[in-house]
Amino acid sequence: MLPSSGTSRQAAVNETLHKGSAVQTGVKSRSELTFQDQSITRLGEKTIFNVGGGARTIELGSGQFLLYVPKNSGGAKVKMGSVTAAITGTTVLGNVQPNGIVEFTVLEGSANVRLESVGQCVRIHAGQKVTYDPITGRLGDPVDVDIQKQLSTPLVSDFHQLPSAGLINREVQLRGRANEDLARAVSASGATIATATPEQFVAGLDSLLVRANSQEVCALVARAARARPDLASRIAAAALTAGRPVRHSRDFKQAAGGELSCELADCILEAATAANPSASGEIRDAALSAAPMLRDCIVAAVNEPCSFQNAFSHQTTVSPTNPHDVTPVSPEQPPTTPVHPR
Repeated sequence: MLPSSGTSRQAAVNETLHKGSAVQTGVKSRSELTFQDQSITRLGEKTIFNVGGGARTIELGSGQFLLYVPKNSGGAKVKMGSVTAAITGTTVLGNVQPNGIVEFTVLEGSANVRLESVGQCVRIHAGQKVTYDPITGRLGDPVDVDIQKQLSTPLVSDFHQLPSAGLINREVQLRGRANEDLARAVSASGATIATATPEQFVAGLDSLLVRANSQEVCALVARAARARPDLASRIAAAALTAGRPVRHSRDFKQAAGGELSCELADCILEAATAANPSASGEIRDAALSAAPMLRDCIVAAVNEPCSFQNAFSHQTTVSPTNPHDVTPVSPEQPPTTPVHPR
Protein backbone atom coordinates (compact mmCIF):
# COMPACT_ATOMS: atom_id res chain seq x y z
CA MET A 1 0.00 0.00 0.00
CA LEU A 2 1.25 3.46 -0.94
CA PRO A 3 -0.90 5.97 1.00
CA SER A 4 -1.23 9.55 -0.20
CA SER A 5 0.62 10.51 2.97
CA GLY A 6 2.90 8.39 5.10
CA THR A 7 5.15 5.47 4.31
CA SER A 8 4.42 2.36 2.27
CA ARG A 9 3.38 -0.83 4.06
CA GLN A 10 2.26 -4.38 3.41
CA ALA A 11 -1.30 -4.67 2.06
CA ALA A 12 -3.94 -6.81 3.74
CA VAL A 13 -6.99 -8.62 2.39
CA ASN A 14 -10.15 -6.46 2.54
CA GLU A 15 -8.14 -3.32 3.23
CA THR A 16 -9.72 -0.09 1.99
CA LEU A 17 -7.95 2.05 -0.60
CA HIS A 18 -8.95 5.73 -0.87
CA LYS A 19 -8.40 8.19 -3.68
CA GLY A 20 -4.86 9.45 -3.94
CA SER A 21 -3.48 6.13 -2.68
CA ALA A 22 -1.83 3.39 -4.70
CA VAL A 23 -1.12 -0.32 -4.72
CA GLN A 24 2.13 -1.87 -5.85
CA THR A 25 2.52 -5.57 -6.56
CA GLY A 26 5.82 -7.46 -6.39
CA VAL A 27 7.29 -10.31 -8.40
CA LYS A 28 4.80 -13.18 -8.89
CA SER A 29 2.21 -11.13 -7.04
CA ARG A 30 -1.30 -10.23 -8.13
CA SER A 31 -4.08 -8.22 -6.53
CA GLU A 32 -7.78 -7.57 -7.05
CA LEU A 33 -9.57 -4.36 -6.13
CA THR A 34 -13.37 -4.09 -5.99
CA PHE A 35 -15.14 -0.71 -6.16
CA GLN A 36 -18.44 0.02 -4.44
CA ASP A 37 -20.35 -0.33 -7.73
CA GLN A 38 -18.76 -3.79 -8.25
CA SER A 39 -16.24 -2.62 -10.81
CA ILE A 40 -13.17 -4.84 -10.62
CA THR A 41 -9.50 -4.07 -11.20
CA ARG A 42 -6.90 -6.84 -11.24
CA LEU A 43 -3.19 -6.09 -11.19
CA GLY A 44 -0.37 -8.22 -12.55
CA GLU A 45 3.08 -8.56 -11.05
CA LYS A 46 5.34 -5.52 -10.68
CA THR A 47 2.43 -3.16 -11.30
CA ILE A 48 1.76 0.27 -9.79
CA PHE A 49 -1.90 1.33 -9.70
CA ASN A 50 -3.19 4.72 -8.52
CA VAL A 51 -6.74 5.82 -7.72
CA GLY A 52 -7.22 9.41 -8.90
CA GLY A 53 -9.45 12.09 -7.47
CA GLY A 54 -12.75 13.39 -8.80
CA ALA A 55 -14.68 11.06 -11.07
CA ARG A 56 -13.59 7.43 -11.41
CA THR A 57 -10.01 7.82 -12.56
CA ILE A 58 -7.35 5.17 -12.24
CA GLU A 59 -3.74 5.36 -13.30
CA LEU A 60 -1.39 2.57 -14.27
CA GLY A 61 2.17 3.60 -13.57
CA SER A 62 3.56 0.40 -15.05
CA GLY A 63 2.71 -3.26 -15.49
CA GLN A 64 -0.49 -5.09 -16.43
CA PHE A 65 -4.10 -4.71 -15.40
CA LEU A 66 -7.60 -5.98 -16.14
CA LEU A 67 -10.57 -3.68 -15.61
CA TYR A 68 -14.23 -4.66 -15.58
CA VAL A 69 -16.83 -1.89 -15.39
CA PRO A 70 -20.52 -2.92 -15.12
CA LYS A 71 -23.07 -1.51 -17.53
CA ASN A 72 -24.77 1.72 -16.39
CA SER A 73 -22.22 2.34 -13.63
CA GLY A 74 -20.91 5.68 -14.87
CA GLY A 75 -17.78 4.36 -16.55
CA ALA A 76 -14.15 4.99 -15.76
CA LYS A 77 -11.07 6.72 -17.12
CA VAL A 78 -7.77 4.87 -17.26
CA LYS A 79 -4.48 6.74 -17.62
CA MET A 80 -1.54 4.74 -18.98
CA GLY A 81 1.39 7.08 -19.33
CA SER A 82 0.63 9.32 -22.30
CA VAL A 83 -2.48 7.33 -23.23
CA THR A 84 -5.96 7.71 -21.73
CA ALA A 85 -8.90 5.34 -22.23
CA ALA A 86 -12.54 6.12 -21.44
CA ILE A 87 -14.73 3.06 -20.93
CA THR A 88 -18.34 2.34 -20.00
CA GLY A 89 -19.71 -1.14 -19.39
CA THR A 90 -16.58 -2.83 -20.67
CA THR A 91 -13.90 -5.42 -19.85
CA VAL A 92 -10.38 -4.47 -20.92
CA LEU A 93 -6.75 -5.50 -20.54
CA GLY A 94 -3.86 -3.03 -20.41
CA ASN A 95 -0.09 -3.20 -20.29
CA VAL A 96 2.46 -0.42 -19.83
CA GLN A 97 5.96 -1.66 -20.61
CA PRO A 98 9.13 -0.15 -19.11
CA ASN A 99 10.09 1.26 -22.52
CA GLY A 100 6.84 3.26 -22.67
CA ILE A 101 4.94 1.04 -25.10
CA VAL A 102 1.25 0.83 -24.14
CA GLU A 103 -1.06 -2.00 -25.22
CA PHE A 104 -4.80 -1.80 -24.66
CA THR A 105 -7.22 -4.64 -25.51
CA VAL A 106 -11.02 -4.79 -25.31
CA LEU A 107 -12.52 -8.18 -24.39
CA GLU A 108 -16.14 -7.03 -24.52
CA GLY A 109 -17.77 -3.65 -25.06
CA SER A 110 -15.85 -0.71 -26.50
CA ALA A 111 -13.50 2.08 -25.44
CA ASN A 112 -12.24 5.44 -26.66
CA VAL A 113 -8.44 5.60 -26.51
CA ARG A 114 -6.79 9.03 -26.66
CA LEU A 115 -3.33 10.47 -27.10
CA GLU A 116 -4.02 14.01 -25.93
CA SER A 117 -0.58 15.36 -26.76
CA VAL A 118 -1.31 15.19 -30.50
CA GLY A 119 -5.11 15.22 -30.45
CA GLN A 120 -5.46 11.63 -31.59
CA CYS A 121 -8.35 9.38 -30.60
CA VAL A 122 -9.54 5.99 -31.80
CA ARG A 123 -12.51 3.86 -30.81
CA ILE A 124 -11.92 0.13 -30.43
CA HIS A 125 -14.30 -2.75 -29.89
CA ALA A 126 -14.32 -6.29 -28.52
CA GLY A 127 -11.54 -8.40 -29.98
CA GLN A 128 -9.36 -5.41 -30.88
CA LYS A 129 -6.08 -4.04 -29.54
CA VAL A 130 -4.44 -0.66 -30.01
CA THR A 131 -0.76 0.03 -29.31
CA TYR A 132 1.07 3.25 -28.54
CA ASP A 133 4.77 3.36 -29.36
CA PRO A 134 6.68 6.40 -28.01
CA ILE A 135 9.11 6.15 -30.92
CA THR A 136 6.37 6.83 -33.49
CA GLY A 137 4.52 9.12 -31.07
CA ARG A 138 1.07 7.96 -32.14
CA LEU A 139 -1.60 5.31 -31.62
CA GLY A 140 -1.45 2.52 -34.17
CA ASP A 141 -4.51 1.27 -36.04
CA PRO A 142 -6.64 -1.24 -34.09
CA VAL A 143 -5.77 -4.87 -34.83
CA ASP A 144 -7.74 -8.05 -34.24
CA VAL A 145 -6.78 -10.35 -31.38
CA ASP A 146 -7.90 -13.84 -30.42
CA ILE A 147 -10.13 -13.20 -27.40
CA GLN A 148 -9.91 -16.84 -26.34
CA LYS A 149 -6.12 -16.58 -26.06
CA GLN A 150 -6.43 -13.41 -24.01
CA LEU A 151 -8.41 -15.37 -21.43
CA SER A 152 -5.31 -17.44 -20.61
CA THR A 153 -3.74 -14.47 -18.83
CA PRO A 154 -3.37 -15.02 -15.07
CA LEU A 155 -5.49 -11.91 -14.56
CA VAL A 156 -8.42 -14.00 -15.83
CA SER A 157 -7.51 -17.59 -15.11
CA ASP A 158 -6.07 -17.17 -11.60
CA PHE A 159 -9.13 -15.42 -10.15
CA HIS A 160 -12.83 -16.14 -9.78
CA GLN A 161 -15.00 -15.86 -12.90
CA LEU A 162 -15.60 -12.35 -14.14
CA PRO A 163 -19.19 -11.04 -14.05
CA SER A 164 -18.76 -10.31 -17.76
CA ALA A 165 -17.68 -13.87 -18.63
CA GLY A 166 -20.95 -14.49 -20.48
CA LEU A 167 -20.50 -11.38 -22.64
CA ILE A 168 -16.89 -12.29 -23.41
CA ASN A 169 -17.84 -15.85 -24.37
CA ARG A 170 -20.58 -14.50 -26.64
CA GLU A 171 -18.01 -12.39 -28.49
CA VAL A 172 -15.80 -15.47 -28.94
CA GLN A 173 -18.71 -17.50 -30.28
CA LEU A 174 -19.89 -14.74 -32.62
CA ARG A 175 -16.47 -14.44 -34.22
CA GLY A 176 -15.94 -18.16 -34.55
CA ARG A 177 -19.37 -18.69 -36.06
CA ALA A 178 -18.90 -15.75 -38.45
CA ASN A 179 -15.69 -17.27 -39.79
CA GLU A 180 -17.28 -20.68 -40.32
CA ASP A 181 -20.51 -19.34 -41.82
CA LEU A 182 -18.69 -17.03 -44.21
CA ALA A 183 -16.43 -19.81 -45.52
CA ARG A 184 -19.44 -22.11 -45.98
CA ALA A 185 -21.51 -19.47 -47.77
CA VAL A 186 -18.75 -18.56 -50.21
CA SER A 187 -17.97 -22.22 -50.90
CA ALA A 188 -21.52 -22.65 -52.26
CA SER A 189 -20.31 -20.85 -55.40
CA GLY A 190 -17.43 -23.28 -55.78
CA ALA A 191 -14.85 -20.77 -54.55
CA THR A 192 -12.92 -20.04 -51.37
CA ILE A 193 -12.75 -16.75 -49.48
CA ALA A 194 -9.38 -16.00 -51.06
CA THR A 195 -10.30 -17.01 -54.64
CA ALA A 196 -13.91 -15.79 -54.85
CA THR A 197 -14.68 -13.00 -57.27
CA PRO A 198 -16.16 -9.85 -55.72
CA GLU A 199 -19.60 -10.92 -56.92
CA GLN A 200 -19.26 -14.44 -55.48
CA PHE A 201 -17.97 -13.14 -52.15
CA VAL A 202 -20.66 -10.47 -51.72
CA ALA A 203 -23.39 -12.91 -52.78
CA GLY A 204 -22.25 -15.38 -50.12
CA LEU A 205 -22.13 -12.62 -47.52
CA ASP A 206 -25.60 -11.41 -48.52
CA SER A 207 -27.04 -14.85 -47.90
CA LEU A 208 -25.88 -14.57 -44.27
CA LEU A 209 -26.73 -10.94 -43.66
CA VAL A 210 -30.40 -11.26 -44.57
CA ARG A 211 -31.07 -13.53 -41.59
CA ALA A 212 -28.55 -12.10 -39.09
CA ASN A 213 -29.38 -10.00 -36.03
CA SER A 214 -27.52 -6.79 -35.21
CA GLN A 215 -24.66 -8.40 -33.28
CA GLU A 216 -24.22 -11.06 -35.95
CA VAL A 217 -24.16 -8.42 -38.70
CA CYS A 218 -21.29 -6.58 -37.00
CA ALA A 219 -19.34 -9.81 -36.52
CA LEU A 220 -19.91 -10.84 -40.15
CA VAL A 221 -18.80 -7.46 -41.48
CA ALA A 222 -15.66 -7.55 -39.34
CA ARG A 223 -14.72 -11.06 -40.49
CA ALA A 224 -15.58 -10.40 -44.13
CA ALA A 225 -13.69 -7.11 -44.30
CA ARG A 226 -10.65 -8.62 -42.62
CA ALA A 227 -10.70 -11.53 -45.08
CA ARG A 228 -11.17 -9.27 -48.13
CA PRO A 229 -10.13 -5.69 -47.28
CA ASP A 230 -10.22 -4.91 -51.00
CA LEU A 231 -14.01 -5.29 -50.80
CA ALA A 232 -14.51 -3.28 -47.58
CA SER A 233 -16.74 -0.64 -49.20
CA ARG A 234 -18.93 -3.23 -50.93
CA ILE A 235 -19.17 -5.24 -47.71
CA ALA A 236 -20.36 -2.15 -45.80
CA ALA A 237 -22.94 -1.34 -48.48
CA ALA A 238 -24.19 -4.92 -48.51
CA ALA A 239 -24.60 -4.93 -44.72
CA LEU A 240 -26.53 -1.66 -44.80
CA THR A 241 -29.02 -2.89 -47.40
CA ALA A 242 -29.35 -6.65 -46.93
CA GLY A 243 -33.04 -7.43 -46.46
CA ARG A 244 -33.76 -4.24 -44.49
CA PRO A 245 -35.87 -1.19 -45.28
CA VAL A 246 -33.34 1.61 -44.78
CA ARG A 247 -35.09 4.04 -42.43
CA HIS A 248 -33.73 6.21 -39.68
CA SER A 249 -33.82 4.73 -36.20
CA ARG A 250 -31.77 5.18 -33.03
CA ASP A 251 -33.01 1.95 -31.50
CA PHE A 252 -30.22 -0.63 -31.57
CA LYS A 253 -32.50 -3.42 -30.30
CA GLN A 254 -34.09 -4.26 -33.62
CA ALA A 255 -35.08 -7.59 -35.11
CA ALA A 256 -33.46 -8.91 -38.27
CA GLY A 257 -35.19 -7.31 -41.24
CA GLY A 258 -36.27 -4.32 -39.14
CA GLU A 259 -35.31 -0.74 -39.77
CA LEU A 260 -31.64 0.12 -39.61
CA SER A 261 -30.37 1.96 -36.52
CA CYS A 262 -27.69 4.62 -36.27
CA GLU A 263 -25.82 2.38 -33.84
CA LEU A 264 -25.80 -0.54 -36.26
CA ALA A 265 -24.71 1.72 -39.13
CA ASP A 266 -21.84 2.97 -36.96
CA CYS A 267 -20.84 -0.58 -36.11
CA ILE A 268 -20.86 -1.61 -39.78
CA LEU A 269 -18.74 1.39 -40.80
CA GLU A 270 -16.28 0.84 -37.97
CA ALA A 271 -15.84 -2.85 -38.76
CA ALA A 272 -15.26 -2.18 -42.46
CA THR A 273 -12.92 0.77 -41.88
CA ALA A 274 -10.85 -1.09 -39.27
CA ALA A 275 -10.03 -3.67 -41.93
CA ASN A 276 -8.94 -1.08 -44.50
CA PRO A 277 -8.34 2.36 -42.92
CA SER A 278 -6.96 3.81 -46.16
CA ALA A 279 -10.36 3.22 -47.80
CA SER A 280 -12.33 5.18 -45.15
CA GLY A 281 -13.50 7.76 -47.69
CA GLU A 282 -14.63 5.11 -50.14
CA ILE A 283 -16.44 3.22 -47.37
CA ARG A 284 -18.18 6.41 -46.23
CA ASP A 285 -19.33 7.20 -49.76
CA ALA A 286 -20.57 3.65 -50.27
CA ALA A 287 -22.54 3.88 -47.02
CA LEU A 288 -24.10 7.22 -48.02
CA SER A 289 -25.12 5.79 -51.36
CA ALA A 290 -26.54 2.59 -49.85
CA ALA A 291 -28.39 4.26 -46.96
CA PRO A 292 -29.09 7.93 -47.83
CA MET A 293 -31.76 8.13 -45.13
CA LEU A 294 -29.01 7.55 -42.57
CA ARG A 295 -26.87 10.35 -43.93
CA ASP A 296 -26.91 12.34 -40.67
CA CYS A 297 -25.85 9.25 -38.71
CA ILE A 298 -23.08 8.38 -41.15
CA VAL A 299 -21.67 11.92 -41.34
CA ALA A 300 -21.86 12.29 -37.55
CA ALA A 301 -19.97 9.01 -37.10
CA VAL A 302 -17.26 10.05 -39.55
CA ASN A 303 -16.89 13.49 -37.96
CA GLU A 304 -16.82 12.16 -34.38
CA PRO A 305 -13.47 13.24 -32.81
CA CYS A 306 -12.91 9.74 -31.44
CA SER A 307 -13.72 7.74 -34.54
CA PHE A 308 -12.95 4.52 -36.32
CA GLN A 309 -10.72 6.39 -38.81
CA ASN A 310 -7.93 6.83 -36.22
CA ALA A 311 -7.30 10.36 -37.46
CA PHE A 312 -5.86 13.32 -35.58
CA SER A 313 -8.43 15.80 -34.32
CA HIS A 314 -7.63 18.49 -36.88
CA GLN A 315 -8.20 15.96 -39.69
CA THR A 316 -11.57 14.59 -38.64
CA THR A 317 -13.92 17.11 -40.25
CA VAL A 318 -15.58 15.53 -43.27
CA SER A 319 -17.94 17.44 -45.49
CA PRO A 320 -21.26 15.65 -46.01
CA THR A 321 -21.27 13.92 -49.35
CA ASN A 322 -24.34 14.21 -51.54
CA PRO A 323 -25.56 10.63 -52.07
CA HIS A 324 -26.72 11.55 -55.56
CA ASP A 325 -23.14 12.34 -56.53
CA VAL A 326 -21.88 8.93 -55.45
CA THR A 327 -21.73 5.94 -57.75
CA PRO A 328 -23.91 3.29 -56.06
CA VAL A 329 -22.21 0.17 -54.79
CA SER A 330 -24.19 -2.75 -54.15
CA PRO A 331 -17.04 6.38 -9.69
CA GLU A 332 -17.85 7.37 -7.03
CA GLN A 333 -16.57 10.20 -4.84
CA PRO A 334 -14.31 8.81 -3.53
CA PRO A 335 -14.21 5.14 -4.55
CA THR A 336 -13.82 2.87 -1.56
CA THR A 337 -11.74 -0.04 -2.73
CA PRO A 338 -11.09 -3.27 -0.83
CA VAL A 339 -7.78 -4.85 -1.83
CA HIS A 340 -7.42 -8.61 -2.17
CA PRO A 341 -3.73 -9.51 -2.50
CA ARG A 342 -2.92 -12.88 -3.99
